[in-house]
Amino acid sequence: MAESLDRQTRLDRIVDLIARNMVAEVCSLYVLRSDSVLELYATQGLNPGSVHLAQLRLGEGLVGTIAATARPLNLKQAQQHPAFTYIPETGEEVYNSFLGVPILRAGRTLGVLVVQNKAERQYREEESEALETVAMVVAEMIAGGGLEGLSRPGVTLDLSRPVTFNGIALTGGIGIGRVVLHQPRVIVTNLFNEHVEDEVERLNEAVTDLRRSIEDMISRRDIASEGEHRAVLEAYRMFAYDRGWVRRLEEAVRNGLTAEGAVEKVQSDMRARMMHLSDAYIRERLHDFDDLANRLLRQLIGHTGSMVDEIDDAILVARNMGAAQLLDYRRDRLRALVLEEGAATSHVVIVARALGIPVVGQAAGIVSIAENGDIAIADGEDGCVHLRPMNDVVETYTDKIAFRTKRTQRFAEMRDRPATTRDGVEIDLQINAGLLVDLPHLEEAGAAGIGLFRTELQFMIASTMPRCDDQKRLYQAVFEAAGDKPVTFRTLDVGGDKMLPYLASVAEENPALGYRAVRLSLDRPALIRTQLRALIKAAAGRELRIMVPMIAETFELKAMRDLVDRELAFLDRHGYEGPSSLKIGAMIEVPSILFQLDQIMPHLDFVSVGSNDLFQFFNAVDRGNPRVANRFSDLSPGFLKALRSIVEAGRRNGVPVSLCGEMAGRPLGAMALIALGFRSISMAPPSVGPVKEMILSLDVGAVSELVNRLIDEAEPVTDLSPILADFARANGMEL
Repeated sequence: MAESLDRQTRLDRIVDLIARNMVAEVCSLYVLRSDSVLELYATQGLNPGSVHLAQLRLGEGLVGTIAATARPLNLKQAQQHPAFTYIPETGEEVYNSFLGVPILRAGRTLGVLVVQNKAERQYREEESEALETVAMVVAEMIAGGGLEGLSRPGVTLDLSRPVTFNGIALTGGIGIGRVVLHQPRVIVTNLFNEHVEDEVERLNEAVTDLRRSIEDMISRRDIASEGEHRAVLEAYRMFAYDRGWVRRLEEAVRNGLTAEGAVEKVQSDMRARMMHLSDAYIRERLHDFDDLANRLLRQLIGHTGSMVDEIDDAILVARNMGAAQLLDYRRDRLRALVLEEGAATSHVVIVARALGIPVVGQAAGIVSIAENGDIAIADGEDGCVHLRPMNDVVETYTDKIAFRTKRTQRFAEMRDRPATTRDGVEIDLQINAGLLVDLPHLEEAGAAGIGLFRTELQFMIASTMPRCDDQKRLYQAVFEAAGDKPVTFRTLDVGGDKMLPYLASVAEENPALGYRAVRLSLDRPALIRTQLRALIKAAAGRELRIMVPMIAETFELKAMRDLVDRELAFLDRHGYEGPSSLKIGAMIEVPSILFQLDQIMPHLDFVSVGSNDLFQFFNAVDRGNPRVANRFSDLSPGFLKALRSIVEAGRRNGVPVSLCGEMAGRPLGAMALIALGFRSISMAPPSVGPVKEMILSLDVGAVSELVNRLIDEAEPVTDLSPILADFARANGMEL
């Protein structure tokens, strides 16, 4: 490998050395191309004229089967195997025994390495191990571009081919830049050891350190003793103490690899095999094994810095990550975030949206295929990620970004214009927020206020429970940024799927429907009283608007009001200045409350519809499940009727009604809401411009007549979206 040879000569020398050392009459190297074809790149023993001509499709023949399954084949009579395929130009029909191993890198197949003999024999296990070890070296050579240009012009290898991932759009926008893996694979360059016992000792010391670090994590006081996060740590501990895993690592070292080379080989084998299993639970455990192996490699090699520190156009790629981890990166260097998992309501997605970072989720498999520094395009509009795109694709997206920039400038020009429809109806456009980084958007978007401030985000990104003074400082900063504009603070909405690492919890089958929000707050009054006290202190002399989430029964609202009254009385006794006025509201997001509207309205100063959760509960749809998330529309007549009933109840009881959620941020969704009678809607800051542009050209009378007629028809349509789009085009409206 170190000799100064041309590429083909080096390959020829490699297969010759393998054949001689394994006493094999044939050694052949097949490389996987971008068109899913395995091409013979070098051979010792077969017809040399078949090099770069002999080809097998992925899954075809013994070689294609090895590549497709990522598993070795060890056969005494190769021609008796059902997958055997005869390739006349190679002359391999005289060989009986066959040993083939996949060339793997990070669990991904790059080619196949084969040895053959005329005599019928079963290759020994140590021979298979040796061939797999050599295949690792070849994999690094392929990944490093060592074989580029050997095939005919126009043919590219699988590692460098363009790949498109069809995920889901989670946050709008487009990012073009270079890949930065959130938890990058540690690249092993030193593969072969010189002193076996020294390497075994290094490996054992690193495993001991790894186990100690996991024990330390589990025993930390700020880690709750129960909950899903605890189960993850316990699984890590189980894997770290797994004797079979450690034994395979030691065997690989004794076969000639360094400690880090052994970790890379064992993990690559495990990943390749687990990726082909149908059991979803076992495949999910693969993430834990990957993380454990990376931790062990870092123990052996040392920590490496992030590429974000080196480039200023990062496309951050991760399986998943926490909200706090995203905030560790410099915002000015991030162009987009791509997740293998993730949903619209994931904590990290909410933070990314606040930061104005485009996000694509459900991009399955991208972490294994992407390499640090790869060119990538993340389209937060249609949910596509283009990895290593062709030049014409880059040019197309460059034009698309230029168009979006012009549109953004147009929205900025209308920032100070009131959101008044063509027929004179005023609409109150507000923004959703949750962090200090959101606050400048209030002025930039030209919004009328903050319709939803998610107070739980401060808790979710903290490693310990925020104290009363910490909470008060945040709320004061929000008031100062808002000036004379109203701010609605939603009380703590945690529990269920929003777990806090320092808050003890129990596992739930349906966390979104479980122990969360007001239910948790009423059971833990010290937690909510601390927050209410911080809000009242921060308001001092201003109007304070408090909104309670997930109210399902009137008694819950009365209990929360009692807690607010107790805190007001407590602070008054101790000489604190109270708010100039206090308004208590409720989020309408549990369907049961739809049948108690006239009973609960007299106890409220305002209501706000949480359209995200209400729609999820209304249709029994898990928004994080891609199989059902897009099956139902929030512009269906049934759901729109439910929203209309809330508006009508508000009018009957003289209670202002607003709506906050993803629905309000889409021009078509906002159009339907205004038609139903909503006059105040709250959305993500980037949505204010497009929605305002729609409002300025909207005739409320005409669209109200259309929407109400459609949802009251005996045989209503299933989705009003195409009808509203046609209405907009016919009336010359901007969408």
